[in-house]
Amino acid sequence: MPLTSADYTAIRLTLELAALSTLILLLLGTPLAWWLARSRSWLKAPLGALVALPLVLPPTVIGFYLLLALGPHGPLGQLSDALGWQRLPFSFAGLVVGSVFYSLPFVVQPLQNAFEAIGTRPLEAAATLRASPLDAFFSVAVPLARPGFVSAAVLGFAHTVGEFGVVLMIGGNIPGQTRVVSVQIFDHVEAMEYAQAHWLAGGMLVFSFLVLLALYATRRTRTAWS
Repeated sequence: MPLTSADYTAIRLTLELAALSTLILLLLGTPLAWWLARSRSWLKAPLGALVALPLVLPPTVIGFYLLLALGPHGPLGQLSDALGWQRLPFSFAGLVVGSVFYSLPFVVQPLQNAFEAIGTRPLEAAATLRASPLDAFFSVAVPLARPGFVSAAVLGFAHTVGEFGVVLMIGGNIPGQTRVVSVQIFDHVEAMEYAQAHWLAGGMLVFSFLVLLALYATRRTRTAWS
């Protein structure tokens, strides 16, 4: 049998993690990207650099500091204890927190670029029609930035599926709880179960290629119509 029940459990857990993380990323990343696209504050540069940190830092570095922050002596760990929540390290909730931070630039940057491409004229026209800033955002900015939302959602989902270092540092390797596909592949290789590793790794390769192909095809279609 190519895949075991543990493999299917890891696939299901990975898809659940990617879906939930992408939803949270869009909810948090949209206002952040809008502010970065529109603001002239001196905070724009340092905040943009902070958002982009996962692009240059090794995943183990991010995972290590997130583990400290989420641990019992860290600020987020103490906050979760005070609120009576479960401990975040080595839990699915901890994986979500780590995934959101690690995949944040893959959602914020496409949205920021889409918002910047809109310019000011459509929003000024909406203002002349007495639309409030919130109305102008949802009725003008969001529809015009729809391609950016598509790219952000696809990249955020795909990047979360492919995580390894961050999820291993924060979630460990607990079957059915924190063992995602990338960790499952690592386990197969360690156990010299190369056939199972080939099936999972090949599936990840095909998935990644199809995601990139869809993005490039979408961009090419938009360019042809523009």
